[in-house]
Amino acid sequence: MSDSKGEIYKVTGPVVVAEGMNPQMNDVVKVGDEGLMGEVIQIEGDKTYIQVYEETTGVKPGEPVENTEKPLSVELGPGLLGSIYDGLQRPLSALQEQTGDFIARGEDAPGIDLEEEYDFEPSVEEGEEVEAGDVLGTVEVEYGEHKVLLPPHMEGGEVETVNEGSYNVTETVVEVDGQEVSMRQEWPIRQGRPVNEDLKPEVPLITGQRVLDGLFPLAKGGTAAIPGPFGSGKTVTQQSLAKFSDADVIVYIGCGERGNEMTEVLEEFPELEDPQTGDKIINRTVLIANTSNMPVAAREASIYTGVTIAEYFRDMGLDVALMADSTSRWAEAMREISARLEEMPGERGYPAYLASKLAEFYERAGRVEPLGVEDPGSVSIIGAVSPPGGDFSEPVTQNTLRVVKNFWALDSDLAEKRHFPSINWDDSYSGYADRLSEYFKDEVDSDWQANIQRMRDILQKDGELQETVQLVGKDALPDRERLTLEIGTMVKEFYLQQNAFHDVDQYSSPEKTFEILELILDWADQAYEALEEGAMVEDLVALDSKNKVSEMKFTEDWEDKREEIENLMEEEFDQVVEQ
Repeated sequence: MSDSKGEIYKVTGPVVVAEGMNPQMNDVVKVGDEGLMGEVIQIEGDKTYIQVYEETTGVKPGEPVENTEKPLSVELGPGLLGSIYDGLQRPLSALQEQTGDFIARGEDAPGIDLEEEYDFEPSVEEGEEVEAGDVLGTVEVEYGEHKVLLPPHMEGGEVETVNEGSYNVTETVVEVDGQEVSMRQEWPIRQGRPVNEDLKPEVPLITGQRVLDGLFPLAKGGTAAIPGPFGSGKTVTQQSLAKFSDADVIVYIGCGERGNEMTEVLEEFPELEDPQTGDKIINRTVLIANTSNMPVAAREASIYTGVTIAEYFRDMGLDVALMADSTSRWAEAMREISARLEEMPGERGYPAYLASKLAEFYERAGRVEPLGVEDPGSVSIIGAVSPPGGDFSEPVTQNTLRVVKNFWALDSDLAEKRHFPSINWDDSYSGYADRLSEYFKDEVDSDWQANIQRMRDILQKDGELQETVQLVGKDALPDRERLTLEIGTMVKEFYLQQNAFHDVDQYSSPEKTFEILELILDWADQAYEALEEGAMVEDLVALDSKNKVSEMKFTEDWEDKREEIENLMEEEFDQVVEQ
């Protein structure tokens, strides 16, 4: 028997032990008579431990195992966007055509359509010198211009032939120093793609969510975690970020989520209109659906599949937002595989290398200067965490907090009060806020940071007063503090609260976000002034202009609405002071 072939020695769930092979770590192998896909994860003497990405029921000792002698890789090229894959980059639509509604074992399909032809427009000429990562040409696809790059693992050299015209992704379009280059690349999922230089995260990822853009902004190329208990709105928050963030490309990984939640995403995204382009949002999205009833080992791979696809678009000079929902399910998959390997468990049964695996994943985020493209590209990673019972002290949440810069803590108490997004403004933080404040000052308004600080002070004071109210009641407070409580409520209800299902309020531009807060603070200033001049708190709270402020959220013509509310405020405060 050759080194590339062996036979099954033992089967333990998704872990199969083979003997008689001489593989390398992370080699992809075909297991059993059905040729199930697996990956080498441990080698001990003559025994090879294989993580099988499909159901192993019925597989038995003695069946053959064949080594492909290649690492687990994804196929990259035009045709990626708009696709829906499983965790191994098998297109679900192609699998459905082959096997029906249930994926049969051993089935496979190419990650991109190998037959479809694209019009290749070269950007290099014969005799020109090119290097790895350089743009060789472009093809027009449904979502715009797709750059064809010289793959990073190829050596540069002189362009010998250029083939302009209509080709499929496997045909040669350029020849460089005897190397044939097609529009299709392959890249190992566990290896980060190389870049020219790492850049500072100085540009915000505009999310359209007021609580995030205002209080806890995320930089392009940054990392964020959204931990929260069941029902606190993690998935809706991530879907809002996917729909409205100003990234060029969205990679959404449903990693171990319930099938009905993933179904909503799969049904909704093809119908959603893209606020940036007016087309369908699916045209700039890659969806990876690896639900909780799919094989657990493929769940572990799905995270790497998604981030490798994200890096490919980053190398074209594009900004990519990657949503991983959820990394807790990914960690659970690692825990199960680790237990099958009989490794020494760490805290709560998770493998001892949980922290390094999480760090390895989040470190693939970043804003970079790509190898051969002038424009900077970025991968921003936003990972949902589902701590059991909302316990943020559990290992996945704690180890995630060590490596991410932004922490958006979802609060079950806020969710029960129907306050969404239920991001707790006391527990959350942003490691990019100071660096990004200059951008917002320059691009939106010079008062941006001053207003945000005033809002923080109001929320802090409101929190302190709420504790006092629980002891002595609101009526026992001095007038000024009662007014502060009302202003705190305005900030929470009119600014921080946002309706993800309202046609207008689901997205708030930075300019609109600034003006809503400015209007609330303007109302607060005039109310404090009126109070000092003898007005009653009850009269101030009853003013129509107070509740009118909230209408600005739901209006497309918010500039006109602001002017209308300001005029009303001026009238009402004058009347209150006169009385």
